[in-house]
Amino acid sequence: MDFLEACRRMIGTDSSPAAGTAEVGRFVESLAGSMGLATELQQETWNGVDQANVIVRPPGLSSSETDERRPEFLLQTHLDTPDPGAYALWQKTGSNPFNASIYQTEDGDVIHGLGAADTKLDFLCKLFALKDLVDAGAGSKTPWRVSPVLVGTFGEELGMPGAVKLIRKKMVRPVAVLVGEPTAHRLVVAGKGFASVEIEIPFSKEEREFREAHNLSESASSQSRIFRGQAAHSSSPQLGDSAIGKMLDALERLPNGVAVMEIEGGVNFNTVPAHAVLEIDLVAGLVEPMALKIVKIRQAIRAVESEFKNFADSQFVPAEPTMNIGMIRTLDDHVRISGCVRLPPTVGQAAYEDWMQRLRAACREQGAEFRIGDYKPPFRTKEQADIIEVCQNTLSEMGLSSELTAQSVANEANVYSKFGLDVVVWGPGQGVGNSHTPNECVKLSDLDAARDFYRRIMRRVSL
Repeated sequence: MDFLEACRRMIGTDSSPAAGTAEVGRFVESLAGSMGLATELQQETWNGVDQANVIVRPPGLSSSETDERRPEFLLQTHLDTPDPGAYALWQKTGSNPFNASIYQTEDGDVIHGLGAADTKLDFLCKLFALKDLVDAGAGSKTPWRVSPVLVGTFGEELGMPGAVKLIRKKMVRPVAVLVGEPTAHRLVVAGKGFASVEIEIPFSKEEREFREAHNLSESASSQSRIFRGQAAHSSSPQLGDSAIGKMLDALERLPNGVAVMEIEGGVNFNTVPAHAVLEIDLVAGLVEPMALKIVKIRQAIRAVESEFKNFADSQFVPAEPTMNIGMIRTLDDHVRISGCVRLPPTVGQAAYEDWMQRLRAACREQGAEFRIGDYKPPFRTKEQADIIEVCQNTLSEMGLSSELTAQSVANEANVYSKFGLDVVVWGPGQGVGNSHTPNECVKLSDLDAARDFYRRIMRRVSL
């Protein structure tokens, strides 16, 4: 199977959160096996969905031979994608996000499809680069000094459990890690940390009874208002405009005692919300209304946000920590708010824990429950690390930028750094404004450059 056909098959295999990565893992296992490479599947069931990490090594190297005496160079890429959203928006792929489609442009051929840039095709670049080295006699004519291991992980969109299980179960023993992400060929050596947060605010008994009676009464009336904003990834909130933020501003200006009938907005915790809807009854006269509870909790959030300016890190855009309220939903007896916090390396563990404790205390005062769903600390690899020098030399040799940069998004690099590993992030394609959007794409020339980079970097590190 040639590279382009493999790209089509890779994109054509659904690995969104509902589908999992078991099927795409089996495809990679079969493809790598046909190349003569050693493969292994680490299979898991996560939230009821079949998942798999796929592990690929040069011929003759199996997991049983991976011990403390055999150091490895880990090249990792996640194989899962986000949900594609509305198929109709995928105009470049015939309204089918899994239909890989190639277009000619002034900048060269471009391939569109879910996972094209983030990051399924990056894994194929690594796989074909390893095959190129093996076909050229690497590992036989010249034994591996630090053996390369390629891993396609699951769950990047779900808190990165695939990467965690990979390390905790000692499936690999890396001395350095190269994580694949769409960085437009820029070398990323630092990343913001990430915490997902969920708040459940209960309706008072009085408000629950009022809402039930209101819904059954034919003469009851209410007022509704729609708020619109601009969607963006929560790592780049400056590119969006929060509709929920506008709605909460309006909620603060309402008179006391109003009843919240419905308060809805956003699609997930990790996206700046583009829409929100508020329905209220102004004449309820409630003593402990939901509106007031939400306002007080938001005031506590603002108090924490006011301290973010003290932790700015100029290597990032935006430089400060950020907090995004991405989704709000009304249920029978409570309102659920979901959001996330992004933290540059300038935020220490003590500051992070203090902020979370203050928010938890503010929620408790309103009878609300505050939960942290997932937390990944920020990372910054020291500039003296060998993997950084090797990557910079390789990029300079290829005529590409060797400048060290940072990313506001969290990825598996945050996991590996937590385990004390030197890690860098690099990959083909544009992330911001391209991944997590319909018509996601990557240039074929960028994939060619990535394949060349991985071939060169494996030769430098492993031989």
